[in-house]
Amino acid sequence: MDRKIEKKTWNTKRILMITGIAAGVILLTWMILTTVGGKSKLDVDTDRLTISEIKKGPFQEFIPINGTVLPLTTIYLDASDGGRVEEKYVEDGAILKKGQPILRLSDPDLELQLAGQQTNVTGQQIQMQIAQNQAQQNTITKLQNMADVESSFKEAERLYKLDKELYAKKAIGLQDYQIAKNAYDYQTEKRRLTKQILSQDTMLVKQSVSQAKQQIAQMKQALTVMQEKVADLTVRAPVDGQLTSLDAEVGQSKTKGEHLAQIDVLSGFKVQAQVEEHYISRVIPGLTAYYVDNDNNTFKLVVKKVYTQVTNGQFNVDMLFVGAVPKGIRKGQTLQIRLVFSDPVPALLLPKGGFFQQTGGNWIFKLAADGKTAYKVDIQINRQSPDYYELTSGLKEGDKVITSSYETYGTNEVLVLKK
Repeated sequence: MDRKIEKKTWNTKRILMITGIAAGVILLTWMILTTVGGKSKLDVDTDRLTISEIKKGPFQEFIPINGTVLPLTTIYLDASDGGRVEEKYVEDGAILKKGQPILRLSDPDLELQLAGQQTNVTGQQIQMQIAQNQAQQNTITKLQNMADVESSFKEAERLYKLDKELYAKKAIGLQDYQIAKNAYDYQTEKRRLTKQILSQDTMLVKQSVSQAKQQIAQMKQALTVMQEKVADLTVRAPVDGQLTSLDAEVGQSKTKGEHLAQIDVLSGFKVQAQVEEHYISRVIPGLTAYYVDNDNNTFKLVVKKVYTQVTNGQFNVDMLFVGAVPKGIRKGQTLQIRLVFSDPVPALLLPKGGFFQQTGGNWIFKLAADGKTAYKVDIQINRQSPDYYELTSGLKEGDKVITSSYETYGTNEVLVLKK
């Protein structure tokens, strides 16, 4: 006989289904409770927030840079010729006057060349003097010969004119007249040739003397250059200043062009700084900068030179003080400089903070009037300084915003502030 089996009302399948429905209802309720006007919200601890107030004030665009104090002018001393260091007259750091000796090098080969050149010049001068004396003797001889020829010519000319008249009067015969004429023609030609020889000799003597003088002048010039090179073996200060970086010891050999030392001219200072290459198109000569010392005194500088070469993402600028110079500054000292890109203008100031990394400056969390919540608002930022952004829209003076990092806020649009 069959027995009727009764169905169980609370089986496992039904229990799991009822549990799932209940969990869904709870989740839906939680979602409703954690939204405000359909926007997701997140509880945050105010102790971990940076809350800033929007204020009006002067905005000036500038960047902070570190500058190094350097001498206004630096003269580098290199070895004009190689040699061995024989003497050092001063030590590194000495204050020098122009022309004061610093050290002396020796170069036997160069000194031997100088002695040889001096001997050559002396010998050439002696040879020129001898040649001039001989030329004078030859000239005197030729002048004496010219005087004899001139005398013979005049005598032949006198006889010729006399016999010509006598012949015209039939006082002498043709033979005597022809003899006188031939003698006169001979003396005339001899006189012409003697004058020509004397003229050519005079010209040749002048050319010879001129060439000898030019040759001696060239040799003297070479001698002067050689003397200067030997004199340069004694290294002297080209200007007044302080000797720095002296790299020479007695007995040490130096090659031509090798660095010996440098002289810092103490007439003033410049400040050299490195600037990020991002600003290379904006940094130009004439740009203003400021330095504030420990006593809160402000000193003005101006960009004098911009070095366009970029190294490791930075380029150099030289700046000069305008007006007063800070007292007691020293070479190598580091100064914190503000390089200014604009004049101060009234603006809404938004303090800088970590929020910018997540928002890019396009929006920010603004506190509600009761200070219990914060919500997203769109903003616009123009320029920036190390401390502030220049705010152009989205907020007004007195508004309070969260400027700390938004890294853990996800996509939540409302923050519930908890103490």
